Amino acid sequence: IMKLRVLGCSGGIGVGLRTTSLLVDDDVLIDCGSGVGDLTLDQMRKIRHIFLTHSHMEHFAFLPLLVDSIFDTIKEPIVIHGQPETIAALQEHIFNWVIWPDFAKLPTLEKPVMRYEVMQAGEIYRLNGRSLEMIRVNHIVPCVGYRVDGGSGAFAFSGDTSTQDNFWETLNRYESLDLLIVEAAFANSEQELSIKAGHYTPTLLGADIAKLRHYPKVFISHTKPGQEELIVKECQQAIADREIMSLFGGEEFTL
Repeated sequence: IMKLRVLGCSGGIGVGLRTTSLLVDDDVLIDCGSGVGDLTLDQMRKIRHIFLTHSHMEHFAFLPLLVDSIFDTIKEPIVIHGQPETIAALQEHIFNWVIWPDFAKLPTLEKPVMRYEVMQAGEIYRLNGRSLEMIRVNHIVPCVGYRVDGGSGAFAFSGDTSTQDNFWETLNRYESLDLLIVEAAFANSEQELSIKAGHYTPTLLGADIAKLRHYPKVFISHTKPGQEELIVKECQQAIADREIMSLFGGEEFTL
């Protein structure tokens, strides 16, 4: 049995809002947004792998603070998985000794607190009975979603994306999908901005989700703060043949 805890799923911040971070069992994170800040130090120390979707800040913002908080108390480095462009962005712009120390070299070169492991879209990483497939999606920087299979159940997370086929075609190759977390960042009234930013509106998502032959539970993530209810309502109208639900953060699923 695999457990999924939504630490954060908002497109922004505010009271009660946390940015994207999904905790799989107790040792894997997908993205490392501000939701990670709600974990205890003991829970942080259990994290062994972090799979990033892309290099935008709300999806990795708490990674520097996470490793800084536990660097002197863990025995094995946390493995940071990402596309080449994502890893390069972290190395050049974040862990560069200017914005933040390079924790891939601290506390020592021989025993760093974190290490990078480059993945390519389409690759499947197997970890203690679970498989995590990196799926290319359509955003303004190189970005991926993930399909995570624990043997007893599977979920998929779209990452940040707009209109495309690859995510849906990849999910359709499998026999089942129990849970789908998919973004809809902007309301329909902001479709022009949404397309420029590489995000779904409810209408755009409705056109794409029709490509999915599975009928999982569908939760809407990455909604713009203050427009959550409107966006989810528009999603429900655009996707009338599926059960569409809000994702608030704090939810726990067993798969």
